[in-house]
Amino acid sequence: MAKILVTGTAGFIGFHLAQRLLREGNEVLGVDNVNDYYDVSLKEARLEILHQNDAFRLARINLQDEAKLEHEFKLFQPEYVVNLAAQAGVRYSITNPKSYIDSNLVGFANILENCRHNGVKHLVYASSSSVYGKNTVQPFSVQHNVDHPISLYAATKKANELMAHSYSHLYNLPTTGLRFFTVYGTWGRPDMAMFLFTKAILEDRPINVFNHGNMMRDFTYVDDVVEGVVRLLPHVAAPDPEWSSDDPNPSSSKAPYRIYNIGNNNPVELMYVIGQIEKNLGKVAEKNMMDMQPGDVPSTFADVQALEDAVGYKPSTSIEDGIRRFIEWYREYYKV
Repeated sequence: MAKILVTGTAGFIGFHLAQRLLREGNEVLGVDNVNDYYDVSLKEARLEILHQNDAFRLARINLQDEAKLEHEFKLFQPEYVVNLAAQAGVRYSITNPKSYIDSNLVGFANILENCRHNGVKHLVYASSSSVYGKNTVQPFSVQHNVDHPISLYAATKKANELMAHSYSHLYNLPTTGLRFFTVYGTWGRPDMAMFLFTKAILEDRPINVFNHGNMMRDFTYVDDVVEGVVRLLPHVAAPDPEWSSDDPNPSSSKAPYRIYNIGNNNPVELMYVIGQIEKNLGKVAEKNMMDMQPGDVPSTFADVQALEDAVGYKPSTSIEDGIRRFIEWYREYYKV
């Protein structure tokens, strides 16, 4: 049992993680501003479930609000912090860049400062597969250079990794960054492809299929992501005794700093995913075949060997099983 502060608890992954931590007997302080980037009623429904557990409390604040965040840290005194709050979405970052600066950079800096000053044992934070940007060598490895992001969202996630390293080095704060690969599942985000496709097909509307369907994604079921986070939380980042500045390992350091991929290690074609959605819905989609969108990449594929070596875990939920579970939830939640 531990005191764990989780940011983004009204969000998709944060909700699932908080549920799991509460089930295991931990005390959880959620931090979320419950913004309207997508359907607020879905966020409130998640929070309603979390509030059924007396060991959960929500601080409804912005990470940018230094005074309020500092107050919550001092009041709760968390042993561990998981930062999942962020302005999400690659495409949204092209038209709304400032929201990414405020949330993903200013907000994350405030998290680092409060972890530093409150004796937090381990900060685990969400990075993203989008940091791989222009990289073409696959599977994407934490050993690869990631200096060529192609969206501001990706750039802020790379910046988070750099910011975390500086705090690990300067203040001996253990930090672990997790590069998530296309997370999907029950209670998912309405702005993501699987949710958008399901909703449109059920409403007899066409779906937009980008890059004319020539896309591969390492879809990762949310329960697999949560399992990885839960295993890594007590696996506190430590200095790498083999790290050398002559041949630096990008995923570790002489400081207590680590980076891991969390992906399914099994990319699938977008058209196959659409086919599975159609099969589960019993309806065929009308498809608008479109060009690639700015900031997007044609393929992602996670090398998760470092995660397996660290905590003996590799995501395993098949795309077929994951889509079935998601659509069962969608039908029940929306009464379709």
